[in-house]
Amino acid sequence: MMKVVSIALSKRKGTRKTPLNEAVLVEGHGLQGDAHAGTWHRQVSFLASESIESARQKGLEVSFGDFAENIATQGIDWMSLPVGTRLRIGSEAIVEITQIGKECHKKCAIYYSAGDCIMPREGIFAKVLAGGVIRVHDPIAVEG
Repeated sequence: MMKVVSIALSKRKGTRKTPLNEAVLVEGHGLQGDAHAGTWHRQVSFLASESIESARQKGLEVSFGDFAENIATQGIDWMSLPVGTRLRIGSEAIVEITQIGKECHKKCAIYYSAGDCIMPREGIFAKVLAGGVIRVHDPIAVEG
């Protein structure tokens, strides 16, 4: 089953995010209160919990939010989903994948504190098409 296992936000870019039990996705903006939200194509970020676990197995002391991901998921092979894929989170929210991976122009605080950052390789970015409250353990489904 595809589901949300962590939701996290931060007030500043380039820092680890603080995990929450629930949050609000705002249409056309992103996660309410998060530094990365805004009217651009990377309103919300996703990372597979399996990727975080793999980083742990390589010796990194990391947890949810440490790679500055907004939503950590379980059971989703993000690399198999193309840009343009729409996903429903919980009962209301819908996001559309806009970017797979990202280019880092400089090493951020996450890289220096964790020893690596997997977001440039494995992070997924999306825009919010329909907002709503999302919670840890909410199901995620591919739309259409």
